Amino acid sequence: MKGIILAGGKGTRLYPMTKAVSKQLLPIYDKPLIYYPLSVLLLAGIREILIISTPEDTSVYQRLLGDGSILGVEFSYAVQETPRGLADAFMLGEDFIKNDHVCLILGDNLFYGQDLTRILNRAKALEKGATIFGYPVKDAHSFGVVEFDKDLNVLSIEEKPQNPRSNYAVPGLYFYDNDVVEIAKSIKPSSRGEIEITAVNNVYLERKLLNVILLKRGMAWLDTGTPEGMLKAAEYVEAVQSRQGFYIACLEEIAWRRGLIDTAQLRAIGNNLHMTDYGQYILSLIN
Repeated sequence: MKGIILAGGKGTRLYPMTKAVSKQLLPIYDKPLIYYPLSVLLLAGIREILIISTPEDTSVYQRLLGDGSILGVEFSYAVQETPRGLADAFMLGEDFIKNDHVCLILGDNLFYGQDLTRILNRAKALEKGATIFGYPVKDAHSFGVVEFDKDLNVLSIEEKPQNPRSNYAVPGLYFYDNDVVEIAKSIKPSSRGEIEITAVNNVYLERKLLNVILLKRGMAWLDTGTPEGMLKAAEYVEAVQSRQGFYIACLEEIAWRRGLIDTAQLRAIGNNLHMTDYGQYILSLIN
């Protein structure tokens, strides 16, 4: 399975912070925002990852992340000239995806929880169709909303409905079989001029090949698309790391624990960052 991170867009809800920099490069406590979706793909065991961004920002991501070899993975990059919707990622990534299944995660979503790896492995195991997630929220009007029956059969998906049929929002994390590329090509742009991910999911729903996994208590999903969302995410990360002593989205730790890099490589990274708390944490893993 391949992985795609969509880190494009203009981030207008975060102006003036994002007038000169991509929002996924902004810090969430002690790491760039893009580290958090990257950690999800690494936890899912995905080693080939495509990062899609704007013409102005792609080179910055390349400077930040390189080719992935330091983590034992492979990063590729693609440019999205103008924002054309989430599903545009599959057309931009067609040559990257080839004949594989694919996971798409939005670059401003943060997931954390004890069962996260198990849930990701369950979604990754799909043979046919698509898997989305449902996360309970107080006010579902601002989200895509999934409706399902008692057996978790998906009944409908609506984008920001006035009268939501459930209180389960659809986070920005999706798993698809290889059919998603051709499906995305068949989608006509919406009134916003974008190729909507909800339209793609509705095609899978019509084919009765759309699955939903519920993210329940103990699982955190944070959308960082607003200043308030970024602040809350930073406070959450700081609280977990300070109280529990475990780092969220430490890419080097995940790569090491998964055997993608060895202890000598991890020590070299830690020594290079020894003047920071982040580097000291990496070295403490070895000790």
